[in-house]
Amino acid sequence: MRSSWGILAAVSGHLTVRQASAAPGHHSLPVRTLQTLAQREPVCLKKLSAPDTGVLELTLQRPEVKNAISWELMTRLRGAIHKIEADATAKVVLVASSVPGVFCAGADLKALSIPTIAVIEGAALGGGLELALSCDLRICGENATLGLPETGLAIIPGAGGTQRLPRIIGKSRAKELIFTGRRCDATEAVLMGLANYCVPAGEAYGKALELAREITKKGPLGVRMAKKAIDQGMEVADMRSALAVEGECYEQLLHTQDRLECLAAFAEKREPVYTGE
Repeated sequence: MRSSWGILAAVSGHLTVRQASAAPGHHSLPVRTLQTLAQREPVCLKKLSAPDTGVLELTLQRPEVKNAISWELMTRLRGAIHKIEADATAKVVLVASSVPGVFCAGADLKALSIPTIAVIEGAALGGGLELALSCDLRICGENATLGLPETGLAIIPGAGGTQRLPRIIGKSRAKELIFTGRRCDATEAVLMGLANYCVPAGEAYGKALELAREITKKGPLGVRMAKKAIDQGMEVADMRSALAVEGECYEQLLHTQDRLECLAAFAEKREPVYTGE
């Protein structure tokens, strides 16, 4: 099952943070009500409104069973990913969990052509870290703890950890973390390239949204092709082949409407208005 479904990145503590910052009178929504809603919809796909147009939020919400895997959950995840791919207005996906400290496996977000951002508050251990590794970017709260402890259980990280981790932080560092099962904090994760940012606890989602806003300002076709060039280029054996991948992606952008709009906007000294065409 793990080879066919791959990994889904996750976010912990997102719902708690939002409730804590809600206006008086709104933060006391009964937990029972939240659980009832989660039972009806184990996966929620939502478009953020202006000024965050183009940002989608994919939330796992089965608090009554701590986001336990079920065929329904995986089917909903796969359906949500298909909807994202079919949405021409989608530019960035934030993946969230409504259950603090809980992660969940599902379809591989690497398959998405748009950037994905994982937000990590608290523990991201074993499968939890493997989930986050499948996203393009990782944002950690300073309380985050990351590690792959599977060798202590006489197994290996078998949901992508042995392959994704060395591609992100290098083979030698990845071997150390996997062989020893050692945990690292958010500061060390940033230093070794495992995470992009470490921010105060509870502020990881805000930082992720800040990055998403910056990405949505750029040409959406350019961002998609940049992701494709990086991901596919990293998979080939030599630099010549990697540069060929880059060249192919570049050629596909030269005569797009967005490229022409960018040139016109520069000449007219205004901000470009991209349409993704």
